[in-house]
Amino acid sequence: MRDLTSSLRTMSERGTPVGSARLRERVAVALAGGRLSPGSRRSWDLPGPVLAALVAAVVVIAFGGVLLLSRTAEGPVAPAPTVPPVVSTTTLSTETSAATPTTSTTTSTTTTTVPVPIAESIAFQSNRDGNVEVYVMHADGTTINLTNNPAVDGAPAWSPDGTRIAFTTNRDGNIEVYVMDADGSNPINLTNNLALDRQPAWSPDGTRIAFTTNRDDNSEVYVMDADGSNPINLTNHPGVDGTPAWSPDGTRIAFITSRDENAEVYVMDADGSNPINLTNNPDLIVGIPAWSPDGTQIAFTSGRDGNAEVYVMGADGSNPTNLTKVPNADDVIGAWSPDGTRIVFHSNYRVGENEVFVMNADGSNQINLTNDPAADTLPAWSPTP
Repeated sequence: MRDLTSSLRTMSERGTPVGSARLRERVAVALAGGRLSPGSRRSWDLPGPVLAALVAAVVVIAFGGVLLLSRTAEGPVAPAPTVPPVVSTTTLSTETSAATPTTSTTTSTTTTTVPVPIAESIAFQSNRDGNVEVYVMHADGTTINLTNNPAVDGAPAWSPDGTRIAFTTNRDGNIEVYVMDADGSNPINLTNNLALDRQPAWSPDGTRIAFTTNRDDNSEVYVMDADGSNPINLTNHPGVDGTPAWSPDGTRIAFITSRDENAEVYVMDADGSNPINLTNNPDLIVGIPAWSPDGTQIAFTSGRDGNAEVYVMGADGSNPTNLTKVPNADDVIGAWSPDGTRIVFHSNYRVGENEVFVMNADGSNQINLTNDPAADTLPAWSPTP
């Protein structure tokens, strides 16, 4: 994974297109568990759909930190649940977006009306307008493109008061953590660093943001003040550490690490001390762990049953339970609802393309919220209606 991260950074600096053969080769090597040393070449004869999946993996790895390397089980795909047809309307308006550095860009805001059974709003990333953007779906049925930028924008994270959204973008030429108002206005670069800075997570009091970065030539979990100042390395470990998630009381941070030669969910104190392995399982762990609002449970994604499924366990790692239970599919955790009764996640089962789903906290009543032919992933539930 460190080899892939280095490759992504180098190619970003050189302006290598995402679909280039060289980049596809780098990703293929990383996915196969190999390394591509300078001067060496390995030939990969991969079918078109596999190459497309690898290119998609680049965006997922760099922006969302979710890498699905699950086995494909045999047998029919589970049937899709009955969902209402999508009825949509599109309106266009012209806006000016100011970022750091300040630029003036003419963009179009796409609004789609789709009934959704939620009381709050859910932000997510989608390529439905031709490139990856941050969208938000509201309880009134509107889905709005918030970022409207030709760059790749994704991995949204709500501030605790619901007024701002942190996200990951490459609009300044490399991958950075930005923050914007909840309506998409006033985007600001928080990290301003040549490293790959991604996967932001707000502290419960809104004063700090944890994120993943390779600025020390290794993937680590950092924390910074909410204005981007005072970045501090919390993990300081030669393993690959990333995808931080704060506990509701702000005293601990869950994260995923390879320090035990396997991807595991760990928890540490908010200052980086006392790291503890919660999962202790040889199968792949993917996605960003998500704390329940009361702090007693952590949802995560695991391949221990043969494919990626959403699990929940006690905050001490006890009693891991498969919630999604869908073979031949990849289900990846997103977030809990503010009241803790439901969980939002993305899945490629039933419909073949990733969609945002919601289910009850016990795994029942799984409902497709997005119903769009594009790839909709990495949902984040707003803390307020």
